[in-house]
Amino acid sequence: MAFLFLFLDGFGLGAEDPAVNPLVCAPMPTLRALLGGRPLVAATAPFEGDRATLLALDAALSVSGLPQSATGQAVLLTGINIPHALGYHYGPKPNPAIAAYLKNGRTLFSWLRAAGKRVALLNAYPPRYFHAVHSGRRLYSAIPLALTNAGLPLFTHDDLYTGRALSADFTGHGWRTLLGYPDAPLYTPSQAGQLLATLSQRYDFALFEYWAGDYAGHKQDMQTACALLETLDGVLAGLLDAWRDPQSLILITSDHGNLEDLSTRQHTTAPVPCLVIGERSARRRFLAGLTDLTGIAPAIRRWILTPQTAQRPDSPPADRAA
Repeated sequence: MAFLFLFLDGFGLGAEDPAVNPLVCAPMPTLRALLGGRPLVAATAPFEGDRATLLALDAALSVSGLPQSATGQAVLLTGINIPHALGYHYGPKPNPAIAAYLKNGRTLFSWLRAAGKRVALLNAYPPRYFHAVHSGRRLYSAIPLALTNAGLPLFTHDDLYTGRALSADFTGHGWRTLLGYPDAPLYTPSQAGQLLATLSQRYDFALFEYWAGDYAGHKQDMQTACALLETLDGVLAGLLDAWRDPQSLILITSDHGNLEDLSTRQHTTAPVPCLVIGERSARRRFLAGLTDLTGIAPAIRRWILTPQTAQRPDSPPADRAA
């Protein structure tokens, strides 16, 4: 039984307005099919369908200001309301105060590794990334910092080439065109999704970080945003086609809003999607009680570490049916 956490940086639930929200106008037939033909917008949540459930989660966490990546991702990994504890949102990279929450023993990666579970971050990182970190020219973002603090390795160039990890853009085009690796493995979005499914099912918990949405949101480029979303939908199609275990779950969520409103370069206070794909009763058990980002890490921990026979179904978290 596997658990895949597909983390989408900067995806909020916005208005159903094609003028500013690429999630409305991008061709995303796979995602819309999961949501009963509806787009991924605020008005669609809550929703429960045959294969997926969508909730809206609070990313602001009762702290003034705009949610940011470092604090948002740290909350997702620890279940602690770090912005409230610090009194501010912060990002993009963790400062010392946030990094202290991401030490070994305090994060999802640490908990699961200590329990003997197979855990991986499925992104491959190029040599220049490691050189920059080791030279002090670059800081880890929250997710790789938490992973390495837990004593787990980041995947490398070799893992990409041998099919043990995926590039940050899923398809490998970025490694060829931006990083200078003309022979890097290249996949269609569907093929990348199928590989993501295959790799995920080798682990008890796998995470993939997709940061391109936040980048496109800051650029306010509708054409680029729609192209990214079309690719993401193709990956999702391949992932679902290859996902075999009905008792396994796929979680898709984010740290803050951004991409859903291209009228601004800044992050937003919009709620973020919590989309869970799997068998209906399993989704209900996992999602019971979730209202904000602090619930994600404890829910994953319970799901993986608690025998499924000991879990009891809860009432549906959604008030819509497909």
